Amino acid sequence: MAREQAVSGNPWVAVRPGDDVALLARRLSSAHQSFIDARGVPGQGLTDDSHVRSVVLESWMRSRNKGVNPDVVGNPEMLEGLELKKYRSAHPMSLIRPVIRKLLVEDAAETGLLIAISDAHGRLLWVEGDNSAKDKALSMNFVEGADWSEDRVGTNAPGTALALDHSVQIFGSEHFNRTVHDWSCSAAPVHDPTTGQILGAIDITGGPRVAVPEVLSLIRATVAAAESELRFHLLNSPIPLSATAPRLETFGAGRPTLVRGGDRIPISQRHAEILLLLSEHPEGLSSDHLAVLLDEGELDAVTIRAEMSRLRKVFGADRLASRPYRIITEFTTDVGDVRAALDRGDAATAMKLYSGPVLAGSASPGIDEVREELRTRVQAALLRGGDANLLARWTTSVHGREDSVVWEAYLSTLDPQSPLYSQVQARIDLLDRQLGI
Repeated sequence: MAREQAVSGNPWVAVRPGDDVALLARRLSSAHQSFIDARGVPGQGLTDDSHVRSVVLESWMRSRNKGVNPDVVGNPEMLEGLELKKYRSAHPMSLIRPVIRKLLVEDAAETGLLIAISDAHGRLLWVEGDNSAKDKALSMNFVEGADWSEDRVGTNAPGTALALDHSVQIFGSEHFNRTVHDWSCSAAPVHDPTTGQILGAIDITGGPRVAVPEVLSLIRATVAAAESELRFHLLNSPIPLSATAPRLETFGAGRPTLVRGGDRIPISQRHAEILLLLSEHPEGLSSDHLAVLLDEGELDAVTIRAEMSRLRKVFGADRLASRPYRIITEFTTDVGDVRAALDRGDAATAMKLYSGPVLAGSASPGIDEVREELRTRVQAALLRGGDANLLARWTTSVHGREDSVVWEAYLSTLDPQSPLYSQVQARIDLLDRQLGI
């Protein structure tokens, strides 16, 4: 089978009718080994006949760039016991669990299949189905409470579906982590029918037959039924689904805002700093580590405890855990929204969402790192895309008014004979003089 044939058609389907599954498995295993051995060296790794779908290769690259270990499924921030029970009982995905059980779980006994429901960040809320398959899945930590986001585990159907906001199948060695190469999976995201926000994902995991087109169609049909159930729920409930998911808004020079239960609550800069830093470190932070990230002078432990005590009154005591400090509820941020758009390759949406610097008034070292990382990523996406309109918008934004690199890129898109070309060139000359170039 030629490479063109392997990558043509629906890119989200792993195994197509007529494919030799054993041959495909060998080729993908070889391609994965070549990719891992290349260790990111340009010009090395995959060949033209590697038969790796673009959606998989791009996910492998994201996984490697995030430092995911291809040999270990590590989950140091497992959610267990009472914490997991409270979290998932309050989660919107619990509303559609009966539909998923009816359509998928009830017939999964003795089939070797697992049905998983995750939150929007890839944490597995429920894993049900064949008991022997559940026992086997323990070896790769595919269990309730584990984080199976792409950032944590690498390429996998629920994690990659959430990263790309699209249904997807992953077959055997297409998984970034070798521990998962005996499995295949199909998953699709579930959305809030009112806001369009991702609520979580539904996944079927099992053997090679899970990666055929019919299973992807089954997952999509289940998602459609689940979202219809959510619409029915909203007709009878005045409380929006997102009410259970607090959200932090940090962009711009105004006061940071916590959106909770439909209310917009202005919060202090210090509390916003703590929440954003905890969202950046889902594994949790010790009081000493948090102190260093908040202040170069290192706040003392007593001050940190006092701030966390005050924050619990605003954010909710049941949403924050200690030893280490960490967020134990669904939580979103405007920073995360921009990153998600960039991960999808959607520079236009990222630019639209990125309305100001992250916590502009903060001098916290940890926040400054987040602020610069996000600005650099958006700038890189704009330069890579070369869209004249987006480059122009960046140069008129608070982020890009003095960004000579983007001004130069914008100039390259213009007709040298146009009046606008000379105006942009004059602006670049002014920036050069100001910078002493």
